[in-house]
Amino acid sequence: MATILRRPSRLAIIVSCICIFYVFATLLPRYHEVPKPRDYAYIPSSFDWSSLPQRHPVPESEIASLPRTKPLQLPRVQFAPKLDDNLMGKARIQILEKRRDKVKDALLKSWTSYKKYAWMSDELMPVSGKGKNVFGGWAATLVDTLDTLWIMDLKAEFNEAVAAVATIDWAKTDQTACNFFETTIRHLGGLLSAYDLSGEPVLLRKAVELGHMLYAAFDTPNRMPPFWLDFNKAKEGTLQPGSRDASAAITSSCLEFTRLAQLTGDNKYYDAIDRITRLLNSTQSQTKLPGMWPTFFDMANLRLTQDNDFTLGAQADSLYEMLPKMYALLGGLEPVYEKLYRDAMETVMRYLLFRPMVPDQADILFSGNVRVAHDSSIKLQPEVQHLGCFVGGMFGLGGKLFGIEEHIEIGEKVTRGCIWAYDSMPTGIMPDIFELLPCPTLEACEWNEKEWEAKGDKAFAKGFQSARDRRYLLRPEAIESVFLMYRVTGNPEYQDIAWRMFRSILSATETELAFSAISDVATQGATAKKDSMESFWLAETLKYFYLIFSPPDLISLDEYVLNTEAHPLKRP
Repeated sequence: MATILRRPSRLAIIVSCICIFYVFATLLPRYHEVPKPRDYAYIPSSFDWSSLPQRHPVPESEIASLPRTKPLQLPRVQFAPKLDDNLMGKARIQILEKRRDKVKDALLKSWTSYKKYAWMSDELMPVSGKGKNVFGGWAATLVDTLDTLWIMDLKAEFNEAVAAVATIDWAKTDQTACNFFETTIRHLGGLLSAYDLSGEPVLLRKAVELGHMLYAAFDTPNRMPPFWLDFNKAKEGTLQPGSRDASAAITSSCLEFTRLAQLTGDNKYYDAIDRITRLLNSTQSQTKLPGMWPTFFDMANLRLTQDNDFTLGAQADSLYEMLPKMYALLGGLEPVYEKLYRDAMETVMRYLLFRPMVPDQADILFSGNVRVAHDSSIKLQPEVQHLGCFVGGMFGLGGKLFGIEEHIEIGEKVTRGCIWAYDSMPTGIMPDIFELLPCPTLEACEWNEKEWEAKGDKAFAKGFQSARDRRYLLRPEAIESVFLMYRVTGNPEYQDIAWRMFRSILSATETELAFSAISDVATQGATAKKDSMESFWLAETLKYFYLIFSPPDLISLDEYVLNTEAHPLKRP
């Protein structure tokens, strides 16, 4: 018997449509949160820097090549989890999850306001809600935040950002030159890291475009880059290195250029930075403080030994930071980086590290500045910079990679020095630059109340002499070392310290739109906001806070090297 098919009633159709709509309405947001990778609309830059002929080319036979042999089995950097680490209590796991969520909330607040008020600008002004361009107008915050979005599993935001990055025109800028160092660490580092994490081809294409432009900075008579990459001079072939350039700015493109060479197979990038490394090696023992290099270089005349000021702080910091990191990125196949690190740190430990005189004789260290007089006498200035707080993490990393247990101990003491400085301020945040009362040696010294009464600034805790820069600029260096020392030692106390720091920073810097640099960390009560939020707030500071509350296998230091802007680059 044939079956009679009847048309569904109008009511049945309506009910079915409602059901289908409900299913799509409930499921669609899930797919929207994590969209599948897609083909991005790549727009090439309007000027192709690879077409520009080199006026001072390196002969093909002289181009240094990446090491070709198999990477060495390097010592483990991260702590080895114990059985009870894997059986962490449920309560602790939930605490860490909640802390990560709070960090992600801060990131999303900052990112959402950037997107609304400053999209494709370099920075958001977090008080006035305006955008500003300070790094070429190439969306520094957007590029700098790519890997943070990926790490925090904000894939929808990441994909939207990648689509925007695919349209950046490196030739379109209102500025006549770019800061070679900043463009390398923020833009090139950000693109390479996001590519290493996601595998999105368009990110590497944009990195190669930018790499061609930045490589033009090396087209000078002595193949040394200037501080400023002047676009017209580069195109005319008249670019010259400077006679007084910050040592960090000239030497700190090693990681990014090496990784670009590894990914593209083009050795010209490695050759460019290898020439700088050889110059550092040939001059290390000839400076006025052998083992270290002065803060400023005369690159025009290749004079790296003339100046008499030495520091691990501003203008010089990442020169030293990159030494153990380059060793790791090259798989231990270039021993010169271990030699440079060991010799430099011997000098640092002998002359730059100092122990402050404090009432409780806390076992903490700081890195100061040194000036060598005309009579070769060496004078320590016990001035501390927030920028210098990276030193603890550097010692920890170097100690692990090179098997130097003493360096790990020093790293902990320097890191705890910065923690002490944070805890000493009313806001719970250390000043940008301050001076302490030093002990005569690295051993504990008795508290001298009379000396502090005579020299100390009574606005600060005992031990402080003064603070010539009371600002907090949303800097990451202190949490960077806290994070690194946690990953090196596995001590969960560092996670609790980080949480205390995070809450203090949010309390002092939050605005209606995002988070802002503040004028005075010694303020009691409400702080004065500076209407500034540099891209490293999202690229570094919040990333380090998120990672320290995350499982250690998320961006493992045995798999990645983080550049000076905290961009993870894949180790071979």
